Amino acid sequence: MTAKKTTCKTPLSYQNQTMAYFHGQIGQQKRLLHAIQKLLPFDLAEHIYCCLIKDKKLLVYTDSAAWASQLRFYNAALLASTAPLVTTVQIKVMTQQVVFVTRSERKAQLPCPEKIELLRKDSLNITDEPLQAALLKLSTTLARLSNK
Repeated sequence: MTAKKTTCKTPLSYQNQTMAYFHGQIGQQKRLLHAIQKLLPFDLAEHIYCCLIKDKKLLVYTDSAAWASQLRFYNAALLASTAPLVTTVQIKVMTQQVVFVTRSERKAQLPCPEKIELLRKDSLNITDEPLQAALLKLSTTLARLSNK
């Protein structure tokens, strides 16, 4: 007897007007966020977490007051890019940082085994004992990490 596969429907697969409305709002906010981020310099754009339009007002959420003050220099550009929909720009600081996009973890770039061995051999020729011990410890740690 074969087991019957059970499938789980996503919430959007149901005929629900409320869910469709909220999904449309989220999509609109994502498009607005990407448009605003393209307008700004990269280092400033990565600190914007959310953008939305409410009552002819563009709300831009950032993670700190320092970035909010930098964003205020771009008020004219933000107004020009959303001109027919928006009359004012308001920049807000998120008190509790919420990350909406998962970011990949950065991994250390380990040197090749030949360079680790060269580091170990060269450290044996150093006369300064604390430096020699530190380099030996470094080469041992790098060798251990590269074997994982």
